[in-house]
Amino acid sequence: MGRENHTMVTEFILAGFSNFPELQIPLFLVFSLIYLITLMANIIIITTICLNRSLHIPMYFFLSILSFSEICYSLVIIPNMLANLLREKKTISFIGCATQMYIFLGFAFTNCFLLAVMGYDRYVSICKPLRYQILMNQRLCTKLVACSATTGFLFSTSETIIIFTLPFCGPNEVKHFFCEIEPLLELACSRNYIGEMVIFIICVLVIICAFLFILLSYILIANTVLKIPTTAGKRKAFSTCASHLIVVVVHFGCAGIIHFGPENSYTLDQTIFISVSYTMVTPLLNPLVYSLRNKDVQIALKKSLGKSSCTQRM
Repeated sequence: MGRENHTMVTEFILAGFSNFPELQIPLFLVFSLIYLITLMANIIIITTICLNRSLHIPMYFFLSILSFSEICYSLVIIPNMLANLLREKKTISFIGCATQMYIFLGFAFTNCFLLAVMGYDRYVSICKPLRYQILMNQRLCTKLVACSATTGFLFSTSETIIIFTLPFCGPNEVKHFFCEIEPLLELACSRNYIGEMVIFIICVLVIICAFLFILLSYILIANTVLKIPTTAGKRKAFSTCASHLIVVVVHFGCAGIIHFGPENSYTLDQTIFISVSYTMVTPLLNPLVYSLRNKDVQIALKKSLGKSSCTQRM
């Protein structure tokens, strides 16, 4: 009987937007527009960096990888969410739910590590400018990206295995619009306290440690910048970090609220709103911030647009 009960749940119902039946179509239209803009913006950033040799430096190499990761990160969540807004049966299979969590967490963790790597890149660029080309060579940059992705997906594998080896014997309604950790833990028939502790430790290692590493990088950067004698020099140094800082604050702010906020301190609607922020807004924020605030990217974009318009005229 126990084993049969443990295999009862073969699919989950994603009930994230069930509280807004009258807003399903408007939400679909708004989210579809945001998603299309996100895809286009990140693809433009990647293409611009690849096609312009002036952007073939570590900072933009990491940015292009982050944009690719953001595309994959949103691709595993948003299309299914949009489909569920239009259909009556908002279900996802057990295997589909596990796959979605694995891929989502993998890219989410990878993004945290990539942002930490980008912080280190800014530290080397400002604090050790004469050794920047030697220290941040292509081989090291590739290793840092590979290490970020490998570690991110190893942690994701651990958390996914812990969650989906729990017995789910009903109910199967996930109070979210995708397969998130906390709502699934609520549905489990029994608790794995050691497993939940491992999940918490992984979140601490990824989110807190990555954020503290970035914070340390910027403390060292600030210490160096404050020694620059001219105001113009200080402004120029800080301007190279502004875009990264904005993305870091939003990304880690949302992640911190979700994973480390007081238990039961947010209503379902508030949790959904925060989740929409980090699954839809954050991937869009990255290319917009870098394209709006970064002069190198702006110049490269204008050159690319100029070349394409000249080609069309010919």
